[in-house]
Amino acid sequence: MPKNEPDPRIAEFVTKLDALDAGDKAKLKRDAGKPITEAQSIGLFYRLLPYGLRRESDEEKYFIVATLYPLGKSGNVGNFGASLREARNDKNKKGLDRRVEILLDADSEQLRFRLRQAVKFLKSNEVPINWQTLLEDLLRWNPTNRFVQKEWARAYFALPRPVAEETSPANETQS
Repeated sequence: MPKNEPDPRIAEFVTKLDALDAGDKAKLKRDAGKPITEAQSIGLFYRLLPYGLRRESDEEKYFIVATLYPLGKSGNVGNFGASLREARNDKNKKGLDRRVEILLDADSEQLRFRLRQAVKFLKSNEVPINWQTLLEDLLRWNPTNRFVQKEWARAYFALPRPVAEETSPANETQS
């Protein structure tokens, strides 16, 4: 199931987040892990939100990203599973593997809390997050088809292709 064309509103939203000053980022950060209904930064959030969202549940996903953004580093590569994989090492792999499994099993209500934990973990390990891809994935988060969850699991748990396989003569095209 291929992704649709990227929504320019998502890129615009992430650009606005990046342009915030430290005070506004601190306001959003205080609301990390909370639903919009409990937010103190609601005015700031709605100034950032792009026009024309169709579903209230989409607003909640934008809010999650807005409040997590000040907690992490920005990057442009991979999905959230790939970021978690980058932070994985021999010391933390057992616990992190379990945390990733719990995150992948999270429903919409648990997702705010689980993502907040994961973003803080990535920040402490200096691993960047692709915020645009994260928001795109959250907007497609569906417990029924679990497409996004499978993408993240594949990026996190799948073994990398062996180097010898990448460079073997059988894989090269003949002229």
